[in-house]
Amino acid sequence: MRRLGILLAAAVTYLFAAWMVAPGFYDGFGPPQPYSWTCPPPQAGANVKPSSGHLDIKVINGVSDANSAFTEDGQVVIGFLPGAFDSTGKTTISVDIVPLASCPQPTGLRFVTNVYQIAATAPLVKSANLVLRYSNLEPDPSDVFQASDPSGPWKSIGRSEQAQPFTVDTTTKTFGYFAAGYSSASPPPSLVTVGGGQTLPIVVAVLIVVVVLAGLPLAVLRRRGSSAGARDDDET
Repeated sequence: MRRLGILLAAAVTYLFAAWMVAPGFYDGFGPPQPYSWTCPPPQAGANVKPSSGHLDIKVINGVSDANSAFTEDGQVVIGFLPGAFDSTGKTTISVDIVPLASCPQPTGLRFVTNVYQIAATAPLVKSANLVLRYSNLEPDPSDVFQASDPSGPWKSIGRSEQAQPFTVDTTTKTFGYFAAGYSSASPPPSLVTVGGGQTLPIVVAVLIVVVVLAGLPLAVLRRRGSSAGARDDDET
């Protein structure tokens, strides 16, 4: 029972530390590298400016190849299916991703990523898949927003329900300016504001405690069984 008590105490301590300490708790759950900000928040500490990206897509027999453009720091990835572009009269199509040098915050919106301009030398005829990475220092964005000009107007283009941790996925059929965020009038629901507002690590910590507590009755029964067996052996 002493070992079980120690294990339970460790699990509870882990949960308490997860609740109180940030952002170190997220080291096992966060992005593979710190987010590169155009305008870093005060808690970001040292910062490296965000990177741009460039891709040349081949056009073969009038059809553009499948490919993906991404920034060098991996914070933006946009993927294209075969024939995604109107490639009339072209042999290659160039795609550029450039972080905006400023950080607009339109009225009624709160961006939690940099603003990126994505442009190409041909228009899209099929939807492209867009992935934006965000920081564990910010709340989970509810939508991806798009505009033809940084000053707006900005419109929501939604987000996929399935995405890797600290990324937000969507699709687009037009280029322009993109950022992830949420309505400042109604922050993301069910938000646990711990070190930037991520709920996943807290859920994991709670599950650890639940598993430990669920195993206690079985462990007690086994220990009682072992003690009873030992007494039977002594009597024999």
